[in-house]
Amino acid sequence: MNVLKGPSFFRPASRPASPAPTSRPDSAQAPDRPSRPLNKLLNSNFRRPSPSPFPTSIPTPLVQDGSYLEMLSLKLSEAVSRALAQPTGPAAACEQVAGRRPIPPGRGHALGTLIASELKTANDNLHLRRAIIRSCIVLSPLTPQSPNLNAVQLHALAIANFSEELLEAFDNLGLGIDVDARGDGLKSIREGLISLVNRVTIRLIGSVRDALTPIIEALEAPNSNAGTKAATGSKIIPVYHQSIVTLQTLVPVYSRAIARYTTSPLSHATLATFLISTVWKGMVALTHRPAVQSSPPPSPQVLSSPVLKKRQGSTSTTPPMTPPAGRFTIKLPPSRPPSPPPVVQPTTVSADARALYELLDALPRPSGDKQTSLLAKEAIDEAFEGFNAFVTFLDDIQQSSAIGRSTTDVASELEALTKGLPSLIALPVILRVYGRPSLPSVPEMLGINESEYRKGCLSGFGRAEECGTAVLHQIANNLRNSAEINIVVLLWIEMEIAEMGGMRY
Repeated sequence: MNVLKGPSFFRPASRPASPAPTSRPDSAQAPDRPSRPLNKLLNSNFRRPSPSPFPTSIPTPLVQDGSYLEMLSLKLSEAVSRALAQPTGPAAACEQVAGRRPIPPGRGHALGTLIASELKTANDNLHLRRAIIRSCIVLSPLTPQSPNLNAVQLHALAIANFSEELLEAFDNLGLGIDVDARGDGLKSIREGLISLVNRVTIRLIGSVRDALTPIIEALEAPNSNAGTKAATGSKIIPVYHQSIVTLQTLVPVYSRAIARYTTSPLSHATLATFLISTVWKGMVALTHRPAVQSSPPPSPQVLSSPVLKKRQGSTSTTPPMTPPAGRFTIKLPPSRPPSPPPVVQPTTVSADARALYELLDALPRPSGDKQTSLLAKEAIDEAFEGFNAFVTFLDDIQQSSAIGRSTTDVASELEALTKGLPSLIALPVILRVYGRPSLPSVPEMLGINESEYRKGCLSGFGRAEECGTAVLHQIANNLRNSAEINIVVLLWIEMEIAEMGGMRY
């Protein structure tokens, strides 16, 4: 107890002695260092470099976790805002439009590099790639909500609207209708207002036609989207033609613009000409699309078993092995196998035709409430009925088969399918399906080149009906004299000529 009472028992052990300090050279013996000026230290060492708006290096992709798509949308939105931000610094008066300066070069490359870096991280994951592409909807501020109109076009459209309103008042009051010069004397003013409305509308609708026509004419080329082989039970994802994908974005934009341009019944004749011409160009492009030969499926491979069968008659002194204990246990049903990956398959010409029909059908049409627009509405409806018949013809001819049927029955079925359809539109498709692969094209049978044939015979619905009988006669004579004669095509041509009122031979 006396030992415990002593203060030295609870006293911690003494701290070990610190090591002796090592010898350090004197600072006076160090080599002389040049002294830095104070102003250089303040100006250079503490100055922050100006950040560059768009780095030239490839941006770092985001981490693909549960919030990847949300973070990607925010990142793209920020990138679009920075791309559209006004540049700093003084601006020249000649480069400003409505107080805004042009976008500096290089920002589009930076935004495109950002999108490309995120798409590369998909690693052939189709669902993730489609989700990333859908996230690019934030790029909509970069696309105009309606075709850009300059100041002159805006003023011209405003004057046309003013003329339409004034003409509406003239119609309600019955002014400018008298042919007699001794009447109210407003007929010349009325005709001038009508001419002004037509000139403005024709120019604006013509700009829409010039933008859509090359895209529709590109439908003649085969679908270049490469497909993948389908596995058993895999989901097939159709991929439309590139022109259809482009039109799915442009048609809603131009639809609003056309509705703005054609508010007056006076512009409905111009609108009818535009719609009928667009429908016809789509039909001509689709009917001349060459057939794509699909590659045959690979032959199944016979897998050789690694276990060699025992030869018959062979003897062995080795006793059979005892089966494992797991063989006698109850086998549980296997877990659900993973779903096969989706298969990308290019659409057929009939699917592209139906998609084009639905897109063009969404464009504004004349209402037909007034007598002046009733004729235009009827002409447009007739053109779309022909386009719908063409889509049905493409669907049915792909599913029909001539195996086990007489040539007369097949020709009669073709005659029923092409009813209400111009013969020159159905002819290329029938020649591809029922003709020989080495059969020349229609212009080659006529002895003219492709451009002359389309310009002279396929310029519109009316011209195709006028030239239909003469072209069919020439094609039939050419098929008769050739060694590659096809009875089905000849019978169909004879039925078409008879329906047109021509001479049956």
